[in-house]
Amino acid sequence: MEAFLTGFGGAGLAFLGAGLTALLCCIGSAKGTGIVGEAVAGLLSEDPSASGKCTLYQVMPGTQGLYGIVIFFITLIQMGVFGGNADLTAITVTKGLSYFAACLPMMFGGFLSAIYQGRVAAGCINLVAKQPDNSSRGMMHVVIVEFYAILPLLASILVLINL
Repeated sequence: MEAFLTGFGGAGLAFLGAGLTALLCCIGSAKGTGIVGEAVAGLLSEDPSASGKCTLYQVMPGTQGLYGIVIFFITLIQMGVFGGNADLTAITVTKGLSYFAACLPMMFGGFLSAIYQGRVAAGCINLVAKQPDNSSRGMMHVVIVEFYAILPLLASILVLINL
């Protein structure tokens, strides 16, 4: 295992952490928005006028993909990639693992919360179908899940800026 890590290099581990964070958060967002999109399509086939009330529900699970991209860029900035004079060979395996570990909260928190937020939002589409005037009540439940996407975002940012 040590030979693998040494051969991969610290920069490789850091790039892997940043890349997986962006990838998994975007996959989770795609899954979450897809779940909501299926529910919205069903509702709109019955009531096309409900489109405006459904748009925000579908957008919400997409924020985790954005959060993953933010962590991706912060990691690369901290590595010095955008400075123009970065010496990536100076990033040790230990430092690379530190960058990778800093990405983990957003990597998994973003992936899972996007999917679960999509499921909650899809359930709220049922509320809009039955009680269109109560669409704002359902949004509170979707926002609660968003809070648990923001927490890993903050955790990853705080660790990254203190490396």
